[in-house]
Parts: sequence; structure tokens; C-alpha cells
Amino acid sequence: MTRRLLQCAASLAVLAAPSLVAQTPFTHWEDLTSADFVQALQKSNQTCMLPLGIIEKHGPSGPLGTDLMNGRYIADLATRQEYTIIFPPYYFGQIAEARSQPGTLAYPAHIQMELLQITVDEMARNGCRKIIIQNAHGGNTMLLHYFAQTQLDKRHDYVVYVYFAATGTDLPAAAKVSKPGADGHAGEGEVSNVMAHDPQDAHPDRAGQESGADQKRLNLPASVYTGIWWYASYPNHYQGDAAGATAARGKASTEYAATQLAAAIKAIKADTSAAQLQKEFFDKTDTPVTTKQ
Repeated sequence: MTRRLLQCAASLAVLAAPSLVAQTPFTHWEDLTSADFVQALQKSNQTCMLPLGIIEKHGPSGPLGTDLMNGRYIADLATRQEYTIIFPPYYFGQIAEARSQPGTLAYPAHIQMELLQITVDEMARNGCRKIIIQNAHGGNTMLLHYFAQTQLDKRHDYVVYVYFAATGTDLPAAAKVSKPGADGHAGEGEVSNVMAHDPQDAHPDRAGQESGADQKRLNLPASVYTGIWWYASYPNHYQGDAAGATAARGKASTEYAATQLAAAIKAIKADTSAAQLQKEFFDKTDTPVTTKQ
């Protein structure tokens, strides 16, 4: 059963039991009525999550929306454990390095920053006081670190938290890579995750049609960075080997990732320090010469 069918089945189950409607609001922002949205804010402790994916080539095996789809699926699983409101599909991130590949949607840097700021401002205007940006694309990492720092440019009555998934030592055996070097961009792990929710969109049988090996076309010290590094190494926009991807690995991996994300949501919902410290910081920035030295 595909992700969309599962969502429809869940919706029908709620509709079939009217007594549950007031107790179990939908998770997706776009699925809520205005009245239900207010209720959902209360249930989530005014905590809302924006999974940030991308539209880019994912080798010969993964769909263009791999990161967008995987990120939202993990968010869906996480909110079953720790309720929050999930923002509609958002893919306006950093992917300049894939502009040479068909199907990639790459927006200028200033648009990425401005749109993300406007989006979190709008989320806050609608009552979200804790906004979690769930990073679902490696290319967004530096963008989101910088975006989080820019939140100190002016006073806000909300807090932006950026979530970066990390693999712990407790990763279940079923979620581990089948062989060294198979994981990477559009590799076994990402394609396995797609197979867990939308298997018809994954094509591990096509993995051998292109090379996912590092082409090593730059000879520079590790201390030197240049924007063309990814294209120099992986011109096919493919890293690893997706041939061994399985739905079983994807299920174990996404469930593990969802448990980690749910723990972060729970901690953020309970957090009171960030907002207090942010207010203290902005109060001092108004009159820095009076800040005690």
C-alpha cells in the first residue's frame, strides 16, 4: 500500500468514528480545517515542523523527489509518536550542484533565504511558536546552519530549531548497509527508504546503468573547498550503489529515523530556555553598552 493510500485509509478511519475527530487532528497542515488547525496548535504545544527536501536527480534508481518524500514520510512516522503539525511539501533548498541534471529545480540563493524567512514568519503569524526545520537533504546543511544564525538579526517571538538526523550506535541490523560503499547520494539507503513507502517509484534494478563511484577529478588538499567539488567527484549526481536496496531495510531505517526525530520533537516541545535566552539576547542588543562586562 502506498503512502497516499495509507493516509486516505487513516482519514477514512477517523471519519468513520466521529467521536475521535475532536481528539485526533490530522498531522498535515493542508489537511486541517481552520478550526481544527487551532486545536492542532494546542495539541502540539504550538510546535510546527517544516521538512525541507529538494527536487533533484537521484541517480538511475531514485525519483526526483526522493529527499522530499523520505523526509515527509519520516516526519509522518515521528508525529505518530510525538504530535506536531507538518508544513506542506517544501523543496526550495540548495541544489546548485545538480543544475546540469534534468528535472532538478534549483532556486537562487537569495530566493532560498527570503522564501524560508517569509515561510517561518507566516508559520509564526499563524501561532507556531516553535518551528522545527527538519533537514532532509544534505545540500541544505550549510544553508540551514546559516539561516539559523540569521534569526539573530532581528527580534522574533518564535524560535527556529533546525534538526539534522544523526546515525547512532544503536542502529538496528536491518537498517545497516549491505556492503561498504553502497550508501551515499541516491545509493542503497535512500532508495531503500523510498521502497518503504512508494516502492513503485524506486528502481534498484537500474542502479548499474550509471557509475556512482568517485571520479576524483580534482587534486586539491583537504583544507581547500570549491563549489565544483561535488560535480568533480560525482558528475552523474550519484554516489554509491543502489542495487542492494530493499523495502525491509527502508522500513527499519525510516522507523529508526522517526524515533530519533520524535525524541527531538518531544524535547523541543518541552523546551523553555531557548525562548527566554533569545528574549534576553535581544533585550541586550537594544542597548549593548549597558550589557554587564
